[in-house]
Amino acid sequence: MIGMVLRRLAVLPIVLLAIYTLTLALAWAAPGNPVDRPEGRRPPQAVIDAMERQYNLDSFPRFYVSYLESASGVRWVRDRLAGPVDPQRPIFDLGPSLQYEDRRVNEILADSLPVSMTLGASAILIATLIGVGAGVIGALRPGSFADGASLALAMVGISLPSFVTGAVLILIFGVWLGWLPVGGWGTIGQLVLPAVTLSLPFAAYIARLTRMGMIEQLSSDHVRAARAKGLPEHTVVLRHALGNALLPVVSYLGPATAYAMTGSFVVERVFRVPGLGEHFVNSVLNKDLFLLIGAALTFSVMLVLFNLAVDVLYRWIDPRITGDRA
Repeated sequence: MIGMVLRRLAVLPIVLLAIYTLTLALAWAAPGNPVDRPEGRRPPQAVIDAMERQYNLDSFPRFYVSYLESASGVRWVRDRLAGPVDPQRPIFDLGPSLQYEDRRVNEILADSLPVSMTLGASAILIATLIGVGAGVIGALRPGSFADGASLALAMVGISLPSFVTGAVLILIFGVWLGWLPVGGWGTIGQLVLPAVTLSLPFAAYIARLTRMGMIEQLSSDHVRAARAKGLPEHTVVLRHALGNALLPVVSYLGPATAYAMTGSFVVERVFRVPGLGEHFVNSVLNKDLFLLIGAALTFSVMLVLFNLAVDVLYRWIDPRITGDRA
């Protein structure tokens, strides 16, 4: 297992380099000028020329090399070998934001990423509890009302966009009942509605995966053998069937968790949550190359690391698995 982890970590820089190259090429080709102000005010041409020279925005090759040196830590190492460096200077410097004046991308990520991670982790936890519970209930009584209800709710969860679900929850629990706040951040109450809204599509997929896995496991030979031994039904379900049935769910949770923690910009906008998604959307709209690439690289690192964690967990659940999964 250690060898697999080391191999995956060794490939990470190559993956990030490919993502950086593709993201920068697409962002560079997009229309718009990154030095225009967000409110539409255009600086004088002399100021634009000076800013483009300062940030290498007038040359794709120079910007590519300059930003890569800064973001990868090569520039920090080179300066450190030449002499002392500012202790406050980050090793992996993602550059200044062109949209938020006097703020650097590292600072924006440090402020917003914990918010998105808290929201995403809460959503995945809720989705797992709802999805696994609904899937098990449906598999134990296939064709029953409970099974049909869980399948119907799963279809609704997959089909409805998050902004529609969020608006409905705000209307019911925030406006009509007044139980929960409808926006903001900082309290448990303000976390509930956005976390539930974000969790429903994931819960729907988890419910379907769990149901299919449980139906397959409940009809397997080892489960029939366990029942023939006279074991209680709950022991058969929890110990002999559920573990193997959850393998597809575990595989799904890796990319789902990474997406929930960094791709929840619709939910963040609906509930006014100050997370990374809001900054990512603004960076695309305003062609803030530094913030756009920094957010994309952050998402990529999280995706690779969560998939690696899933592979490790996969092997822990089923030691028979060898080699990297496709």
